[in-house]
Amino acid sequence: MSADLMARVEDKFVTIDGLRTRYIVAGEGPAVLFLHGASLGSSADVFIRNLAPLARAGFRAIAYDQPGFGLSDVPTDLSPAYRRDSIWRFMDALGLKRAALVGHSQAGNPAVQLALKEPARYSHIVVLGTGSLLPPLDGAGDSEGAAQQRLERRMAAEEPTLEDTRKLLEANLFHHELITPEELALRHARSVGQNFAAFVARSKAAEDAPAKEPKTPMWQRLTELKVPLLLIFGREDRARAADRAKLLKEKHPELDLHIVDGCKHLVPWDAADEFIRLAVPFLKR
Repeated sequence: MSADLMARVEDKFVTIDGLRTRYIVAGEGPAVLFLHGASLGSSADVFIRNLAPLARAGFRAIAYDQPGFGLSDVPTDLSPAYRRDSIWRFMDALGLKRAALVGHSQAGNPAVQLALKEPARYSHIVVLGTGSLLPPLDGAGDSEGAAQQRLERRMAAEEPTLEDTRKLLEANLFHHELITPEELALRHARSVGQNFAAFVARSKAAEDAPAKEPKTPMWQRLTELKVPLLLIFGREDRARAADRAKLLKEKHPELDLHIVDGCKHLVPWDAADEFIRLAVPFLKR
């Protein structure tokens, strides 16, 4: 991505639940709300290359920094439930009565949860690389995923260097040429300071949280959705995502599920063109 393109993205802010919340937007038309994951450095910026093409297709494409990420304020409640509910609170703040949700990584699960609870509010759900929405698979472990987990655990103990940020991006991207100096600097800026402190606090809160009663895995509930669902996974993603996605398709052949070659976990970057090719006709349905 060029520095010129990044410079044209205008930061907007709205106050939600007392928190200053940053978002970026492009286009006019039916609203499509992009939801980033929870990894260190995650923010609305992961979708910069996706907003303009979707806007050209006739949509109002919006991405926001969830509470405790990017340029948004850090909440006192660090729970995943609070982050999930920030989605509809953000929609209320912008006056969006209905929107399509595009959830990347950990955001795919709460997007499905919201659509199951209140289907009239969400027109479509697009899931990008959400491993928790895939069935488990017996067999060998994922050495690459384990190496990334070790790096993330170390980063939770010590603020990452620029080289740490590069390594984490390389672990999540198939196309390393997409890591331009501008992209790397932006991702690193979203990984230090307030964002690093919030990441450490979220990690500790998750470790200290009491064990929950077992529930039906969310992947088993996908066919209960009353809204259209599109799932996209990278063939080279960690934790054998492609094999598990194939298994999910075998169990539920009615699902609109796609596995993209040359794509790891950062689907919005690695598969930006494929995302538009699949998402535009899906969202226009």
